[in-house]
Amino acid sequence: MNRFGFVRVSCVSPKTAVANPVANTLEMIRVLDELRDSDVVLFPELAVTSYTCADLFGQTALLDGAVRATLQLAEATRRRQQLVVVGLPLAVRNSLYNCGAVLWNGAVLGIVPKQFIPNYKEFYESRWFSSANGSEPAEVEFGGTVVPFGIDLLFRAGAVVVGVEVCEDLWMPIPPSSAQAIAGANVLLNLSASNETIGKNRYRTDLVAGQSGRCIAAYAYASCGPTESTTDLVFGGHCLIAENGALLNTSRRVGDGAPIERGSYHITADVDVEKLQSDRRSTTSFDDCVKYAARFRVRDFALRQDMGGLSRTVEGTPFVPKANAELHARCAEIFGIQCAGLAKRIEQLAADTPLNIGISGGLDSTLALLVAVKTCDVLGHDRRRIQGLTMPGFGTTARTKRNAVDLMAHLGIVAATIDIAPLALLAFQELNHAPFGIDTHGMDVASFKAALAQVPRERRHDLTFENVQARVRTFLLMSRGFVIGTGDLSELALGWCTYNADHMSMYNPNCSIPKTLVKFLVEYVATHEFEAGPARDTLLSIVATTISPELLPFSSEGEIEQATEETLGAYELHDFFLYNAIRCGYGPEKILFLSRHATFSRPFSAAAIKAALRTFYERFFANQFKRSCIPDGPKVGTVSLSPRGDWRMPSDADPAAWLAWAEDQG
Repeated sequence: MNRFGFVRVSCVSPKTAVANPVANTLEMIRVLDELRDSDVVLFPELAVTSYTCADLFGQTALLDGAVRATLQLAEATRRRQQLVVVGLPLAVRNSLYNCGAVLWNGAVLGIVPKQFIPNYKEFYESRWFSSANGSEPAEVEFGGTVVPFGIDLLFRAGAVVVGVEVCEDLWMPIPPSSAQAIAGANVLLNLSASNETIGKNRYRTDLVAGQSGRCIAAYAYASCGPTESTTDLVFGGHCLIAENGALLNTSRRVGDGAPIERGSYHITADVDVEKLQSDRRSTTSFDDCVKYAARFRVRDFALRQDMGGLSRTVEGTPFVPKANAELHARCAEIFGIQCAGLAKRIEQLAADTPLNIGISGGLDSTLALLVAVKTCDVLGHDRRRIQGLTMPGFGTTARTKRNAVDLMAHLGIVAATIDIAPLALLAFQELNHAPFGIDTHGMDVASFKAALAQVPRERRHDLTFENVQARVRTFLLMSRGFVIGTGDLSELALGWCTYNADHMSMYNPNCSIPKTLVKFLVEYVATHEFEAGPARDTLLSIVATTISPELLPFSSEGEIEQATEETLGAYELHDFFLYNAIRCGYGPEKILFLSRHATFSRPFSAAAIKAALRTFYERFFANQFKRSCIPDGPKVGTVSLSPRGDWRMPSDADPAAWLAWAEDQG
């Protein structure tokens, strides 16, 4: 475990000698030596003896050997501060139970019996084992010591609370792990012996991932492998680790197409207990289940605090769909949500109401236009109901203007162009504002542009100059009627929008789409929805264009001078920060730790990450007032900053506690 709440969990499918506790235990001890950096190690159901002993479970030699072997395995855990859970048969009074023994620091902390005993089709467990129902003795004699026993045991190390269930328990309508989670368990362990049949692996995976999601917990599942196979059954050795509905790691198994592994193997993942606790707190209905809570006895143990590195994938672009078989479906889902929200708003308008949208030739307006076009197609409306308006200003390059005009033509909407330079110049004159020190009185547009060209690059900083252009554009758009907004989630988070300008619209389908996802979606549509040709070329040109509001003069070569990411830092970093701060509730130090392990699309220096993180927090706090009054728009993913839904924050909150980290870093 480390100070950021990560607990390293390993699931093992060991090489098995049927009915040979000594050989099985020696093999498990050998595997433990390979897993010294794991906090929790899980072995399968009845791993000490093997699962398929059948009537040999009635033999005293086997049962006594299992106890001795388990004590030997417990001794191997001494001074390791490592929790080990292993399956064994245990005779208690007049019954035999299929149990999970929890071992730590040379001792048996407790023994949890299986509650649901399968006795159908290929399973015949009730021939040998009794079902535990809570009436069992609270303690049992085990190898000369008294050990806690029962279905009411949990195991706690600080914030880490471990619950144990055995195989069939998971497959029931109300698994024991559900009650354990309600009582506080956030790491759930399942010792299993699941045989392989066609398609069973998919259902098993869904069960594990689904239970981890329902319980807002980590769920680790270890099953015996092919060397357990005997008589009529083949065991696949399927091991899985999930966290709150997401599969973190899965092992190979019999039937996966690879050569069958005859030796022991294991998987490992670091589960994030801090995040699980944060998710439980934010899911306020989770605590409503307390009315179903049972009483549990808690056994304490300790974990080391010096886990090095990180054994899990940290996505550098957490908002972007992964390139897998479900990619197309995920993109269709995103567009579907955007279009459904916009369609409902459009249906409330008069049939002859034009749909106005500002087209800049940039990513955000392109995505919004693609959504508007698709929505009109779905509603059966003529695309010419959409009225696109491009409004070049003093920073608009020939490339972005051409892309805007071409895009509108390719998509078949009504297109118009209004040069905002004359109106902006008039505003400067009426405001008695001298952009960059230029006295504009008596100037025409041509002379003003000539004067702008003489302003050195290092002096091109004038917020009023930028704001006037942004607000003129909004004035022109809104004067035409209903306006579809274009701003994205990343800009809202950073306040990178002009108040009462691109900040405003009548409906914004992009409001919960972060910049990295906007870029991905536009590129995806270009390559999957359009044949090779001018339309695709235009979209790809937009994707490749430097992200810029184009509110400052362009260079003498006609290129964009005002690159947003040069000012703010990379959007890839800001979206990473946004996801981890808002979705996961992480503090800045943990986000920095994760950034060192993240799969970013390109390398970022430590200095760049730190600078961008400080910028993120400063701007996020300073610009809440803009987010407090934003237009309606659909929630698409798990992160939204709508003041009516997911994010309610005081506009004047003090960021000192979040920036203390930055001050310490220098």
